[in-house]
Amino acid sequence: MEKNSKPDNDNAKLQDLEKNREYSKDQFITTDQGVKINNDHNTLKAGERGPSLLEDFIMREKITHFDHERIPERIVHARGSGAHGYFEAFGNVGDYTKANFLNDTTTKTPVFVRFSTVAGFRGSTDLARDVRGFAIKFYTQEGIFDMVGNNMPVFFIQDAMKFPDLIHAVKPEPHNEIPQAASAHDTFWDFISLMPESMHMIMWAMSDRAIPRSLRMMEGFGIHTFRFINKEGKSTFVKFHLKPKLGIHGVVWDEALKISGNDPDFHRRDLHDAIEMGNFPEWEFGVQLVPEEDEHKFDFDLLDPTKIIPEEQVPVTKIGRLVLNRNPDNFFAETEQVAFHPGHVVPGIDFTNDPLLQGRLFSYTDTQLSRLGSPNFHEIPINRTISPMHNNQRDGHMRQEINVGKTHYSPNSLNNGYPEQAKENEGGFVSHYERVEAHKVRERSESFADHFSQAALFFKSQTEPEQNHIIKALRFELSKVETVAIRERMVGLLNEVDKKLAQKVAEGLGIEEPSKPEKPMNHGIGADADPDKHEPKPLKNYEPSPALSMIKNPATTDSIETRQVAFICADGVSEKSFNALKKALEAKGAMAKVVAPHAGMIKGDADTQIKVDFASFSSSSVLFDAVYVLKSKNNAMLEENDNIIEFINDAYRHCKVIGFDEGLDGLIEKTTIGNKREAGKDKSMPGIIINNGTAKAFTDDFTTQMGKHRIWERESKISE
Repeated sequence: MEKNSKPDNDNAKLQDLEKNREYSKDQFITTDQGVKINNDHNTLKAGERGPSLLEDFIMREKITHFDHERIPERIVHARGSGAHGYFEAFGNVGDYTKANFLNDTTTKTPVFVRFSTVAGFRGSTDLARDVRGFAIKFYTQEGIFDMVGNNMPVFFIQDAMKFPDLIHAVKPEPHNEIPQAASAHDTFWDFISLMPESMHMIMWAMSDRAIPRSLRMMEGFGIHTFRFINKEGKSTFVKFHLKPKLGIHGVVWDEALKISGNDPDFHRRDLHDAIEMGNFPEWEFGVQLVPEEDEHKFDFDLLDPTKIIPEEQVPVTKIGRLVLNRNPDNFFAETEQVAFHPGHVVPGIDFTNDPLLQGRLFSYTDTQLSRLGSPNFHEIPINRTISPMHNNQRDGHMRQEINVGKTHYSPNSLNNGYPEQAKENEGGFVSHYERVEAHKVRERSESFADHFSQAALFFKSQTEPEQNHIIKALRFELSKVETVAIRERMVGLLNEVDKKLAQKVAEGLGIEEPSKPEKPMNHGIGADADPDKHEPKPLKNYEPSPALSMIKNPATTDSIETRQVAFICADGVSEKSFNALKKALEAKGAMAKVVAPHAGMIKGDADTQIKVDFASFSSSSVLFDAVYVLKSKNNAMLEENDNIIEFINDAYRHCKVIGFDEGLDGLIEKTTIGNKREAGKDKSMPGIIINNGTAKAFTDDFTTQMGKHRIWERESKISE
């Protein structure tokens, strides 16, 4: 018996392992200590709209484990690009905040900005359909302020408790590590289809905002509602906005796919090259301000991170400008090692009880400890404050500061009590005086329960082309989902947002359009909660908001600065045509790049040697904003080149401005443009401009059309 006991024990262990491999079927969710969890959707708060509590061992265990899942790469936002710059204040918010860097117009506050994707690993493509991180480290005289935001103003979830679940769902599926940097798979949409609170964010994530033309052409948002605190201690709710000088622009999905194949570093290269050439990216920094007494005047909750304040209700006040003017000297030392934290604030800026923000205040330091390996990550040069730093924290892995003296505790008398506490009028940080008196609960306020009204607002605020892109994006993503029930659940949710949207997505998926979302649905409630109490609210009828549309937004109509135009040339190219448009483009800050059938040099018709920037076989129109095809003594070199034909066809398909010199009919007839012109018996086509020798008229028309970014009216004709 004694001899057989060990194998029996081993068999028992193997059986236990097999049980664990059954994906926890028919089991309750527990903590790592085996304690059954009653509510895995909400952090423990002082009242349903109150602050999160440190004693929440369930949330801390869950997020701590998540924060330490991978090292040293960031779990989210691994793929990033960064740049140095400065912030200049306009000095117009002194009544609302005592933050000195927002009021001092004589000082340029140094900044470091990191842009990133969310889902992919560090080596993934820049052009994934994804949210973009937009994080700014302000090195102020009063300490570090980090605005850790995104290029979208809302988020997928309302409570930080669900963040690990969201990221687990969107990351590559664990059994095969597929797909990379993509949300078009079962686990993501399974999660989303059970989380109606995500529907507003889904509208943003399926729009062209998720595939930006450039990091320099994105808006930035602080997402959460924060507080401004003035010198009298008065609180004003605030949301942060950054509006790009060059406007808000995206690419189309087919273009994004081809950019990823041609240049997966497209955004990183674009940012780096623009700064190197002196075309410094710039944003207006603005705020939406809501007096504390108006907190409850809206038909949504200011603490809900899945909601915006429509700009028509509260306009954005411009309070400064952000300029990026220097590339990192070392990518790893700066862009990779920079450590952001929404809890890094200065006097004059404070937090609200937004339950997603409250969880982030815990999570970020915990993450940096794992990723950078030490509590001394603040001593890495890119993370060092420019204001004096004195405290009693000592030692730890990789400590760099050499502290002198024998006191590192407080209070003390051996060092005359130093470093001592700072009074509020001496710049000491004092948290907002807020009364909190409530029961400890794991609940979500009923004011968070409207999941569809703002999703509907976003969709109906888009132009027809933008709506079509959202429909196509949802069709593409959901067509990759193998589980039909998930597709059906999603169409049910879309039906709650907009019936036309749901119908068109359902048509593309070949499924019936459900009249109502499938029941039961996960509304972010606990096991004992009453589902009827959390029924979605009826849609509110918002007026469309032009600020939500990239095309309607007036900032997108003018500038062609830094845009790149492909000049398709062959030997014997017309130097007159070449120089006329090149000069006009450069006068407006755009750039002409020569694309030819071969690398090296080509000859102009006056025997001038012209440098070729790109050979047609190693380039693509997706890397350019517009195309100009020039006549030459050897037009046959272009007409017989399949790469050139494909180059022009893609530019047409992606709704870009295309110019042709007169005398290129042979080439045009070989392209899609020729086929469309022939079918319509119409020589005039949107965004197709013929240079008939009147140089000024052509250049004016070409640059004006470029200012529209894309010729969207052409899009409907492409599929005809």
